[in-house]
Amino acid sequence: MRTIFLADAHLVAPSEPNYRLLLQFLRELEGNTETLFIMGDLFDFWLGFPTNPFRQYDDVLVALQSLVNSGCRLVYFEGNHDFHLGPVFRQQLGADIHRGPDILTVQGRKLFLCHGDQIHRADYGYRVLRLLLHNRVIATAIKYAPPSLALRIRAYLQHNSRASYLVKDQRWNYRKIIRTFARSVREQGCDGLVTGHFHSAFCEDLDNPPFTILSLGDWMDQFTYGEMAEGTLCLKTCQMR
Repeated sequence: MRTIFLADAHLVAPSEPNYRLLLQFLRELEGNTETLFIMGDLFDFWLGFPTNPFRQYDDVLVALQSLVNSGCRLVYFEGNHDFHLGPVFRQQLGADIHRGPDILTVQGRKLFLCHGDQIHRADYGYRVLRLLLHNRVIATAIKYAPPSLALRIRAYLQHNSRASYLVKDQRWNYRKIIRTFARSVREQGCDGLVTGHFHSAFCEDLDNPPFTILSLGDWMDQFTYGEMAEGTLCLKTCQMR
C-alpha cells in the first residue's frame, strides 16, 4: 500500500479545474492508499468553526470521508490558509492533526514533515502574522465568533497572500532555502524532508547518509504530489482529464 502527500491546492470553488481534478484523484486513492498526508493549504481558506460555513467544500469533505471509509488514514498538517481545523476534521473525519512540523516514521523512514511556512525564518512579516492567527486564544475565540468573521479573515489573507507571493518568489531562492533547511533536518538523524508551502516541485536524493528532499509543488497549476512506496519517496504529476 502506498502513502500519498498532497499540499497547496488552495481550493476556491467547485467549478474550478483543480477542484474537479482533486475530487477524481481522491476517488482513485480508495482501496490502494494506506495514508493520505495533507500538508497544508488544501483550501484557500478554512477556519474550524463549530458549524461549517464553507459549504463550497462539501464535495471535498464527502470525498475525504469516502476515502477514510475505505480504510485510508488521514493526517493533516495545518497550513497558513487552513488552521484550527475544528470538529469537521478532528471528529467527523477522524484526522490526525498536526499544528506544526513533526518527525514521523513512515514505511520505516524517519521523515521531517511540515507545511513549510516556518522554514523561511527571514520572512519576519509572515512570522508575526502566523503567531497572531495560530495561537490558542484565537482557537478558543472561534467557538464563540460568528461565521461571518471567517469571510473577513479570508478576504484579508487572500489579498495579502496574492499580493506578496510573486514579490517573495522573485526576492528569495526558495529551492536554496529548502535545501539549507534540509541539511539541518538531516543532522537530526532524519531520512527525509517533505514540505509544501513554496509551490516549488522537486525531489532530490542525497547520499552519505541517504536523505530525500521532497518539495510538493502545488495542486493549482502543477498538480504535483508525493508518493511513497516500499520506502521510496518520489514526486508525481496528476494529468488533467
